[in-house]
Amino acid sequence: MREQEANATAILLAGGSGSRMRGVVSDKVLHPINGKPVWKYSFDAFVESGCIQNYIFVCRDEVQHADIQANLPPTKGREDRPGPPSIAFILGGKERQDSVWAGLQSTSQDTDIVLIHDLARPLIAPETIKAAVAATIKNGIACVVRKTTDTIKRSKAQGDAHILETIDRSNLWSMETPQCFRYSLIKDAYQQVIESETTITDDLSAVESDRLPVVFIENDRPNHKLTTEHDLAYMEFLLKS
Repeated sequence: MREQEANATAILLAGGSGSRMRGVVSDKVLHPINGKPVWKYSFDAFVESGCIQNYIFVCRDEVQHADIQANLPPTKGREDRPGPPSIAFILGGKERQDSVWAGLQSTSQDTDIVLIHDLARPLIAPETIKAAVAATIKNGIACVVRKTTDTIKRSKAQGDAHILETIDRSNLWSMETPQCFRYSLIKDAYQQVIESETTITDDLSAVESDRLPVVFIENDRPNHKLTTEHDLAYMEFLLKS
């Protein structure tokens, strides 16, 4: 399958309680940074990549849904496909994995690949998205990653102190989003996760037991996740840059 022939769907996760914001903002993906809501940075990057035909926004509530829908710009489709892209809105679940599963169930059956992305990561670049799509078409799974450069230690508590063990960081990577999959592969894997009531914190965890190879799209640009109130000023600086 060539990149021009692939039907790609982006599942954009807008949910989350935002509890670690401690009430500084009521909804971190709706919060404006430099005059633009956080969610729109990611959405614009996906549109600019030119390789996405369908979008599914997974929202936490109707307020979020209405706000995003009201502020969607007119969007052109891919050059190789007539008409504008398909844009849908659904409500997510209690946990992230429930929201992803809702998105996968709402994905059209003619989809070839899906890209699952947290809208709280507004710094993703169009070129990175394009690279992830191309790698997924060729290999089945791809993920945006970052090489771990910090020294990582495993600790065991001993009273008020810790006994430390240094972990070899040469094979350690931080997983980011988007994480990208052939649609049938990730839908089947997520169905097993949901039916077994397994808890996972990222989408690759759903396929790890199958020992499938994953292409790493090593990211040399910031792709920080907006998580706490302290991230706001840092994100504003990065987005201005």
